Amino acid sequence: MSITTTTHLNFTGQARAALEFYQSVFGGSLTIASYGDFGMPADAPGAQNVVFGQVESEGGFRVMAYDIPGQVGGAPDAARAAAADTVAGGGTRRENGMTLTDQPFFVSVRGETLAEVERYWSALSVGASIVEPLAVSAWSPGFGMLTDSFGVTWILDVAAAYPAE
Repeated sequence: MSITTTTHLNFTGQARAALEFYQSVFGGSLTIASYGDFGMPADAPGAQNVVFGQVESEGGFRVMAYDIPGQVGGAPDAARAAAADTVAGGGTRRENGMTLTDQPFFVSVRGETLAEVERYWSALSVGASIVEPLAVSAWSPGFGMLTDSFGVTWILDVAAAYPAE
C-alpha cells in the first residue's frame, strides 16, 4: 500500500494566479478547471473561478488549489503577506530562534542540494514577506521561511544527513 499527500490550498478568487505562479517556481504541468467548465453558466458570478487546480512536477512537487465558492477576492492579497510582520496581524515571524504564528499550517519544500533550494527560494520570494532568510541553520545547510504574495507561508530547506544514534 502507498499513499500520496498533497497540499490543497483554498483561495478567494486568486487560485488561478497562485497556481500559475507556483508552476513558474517549481515547473511541471498545470491543470485548471473553472466552475464554468463544470456547468455553471458563463455569466454567473464566479464562473471563471477555479473549482480544480493542480501543479505537478516530475521532481515530486504537487499542490492543489481552488476558489472557495461564494468568496470574493480578485488580485493577490498583498495585505495578507504584509501581515506576516506581526503575529497579532495574522501572520508569521521568527523571534529568538522560534517561529511565532497564528497560521494553521505551512507548506514545506525540502530539496537535496542548497543550489536546488536556492533556485526555488529566489523565484518564490518575489513579492513575498521574508520571515527567515535562507541560510545555514543548526539542522540544515539551508533553511528559510517566507509568506508569499498569496498569503501562503512556505518553509524551504535542504535535507540534512543526521548522524545515527
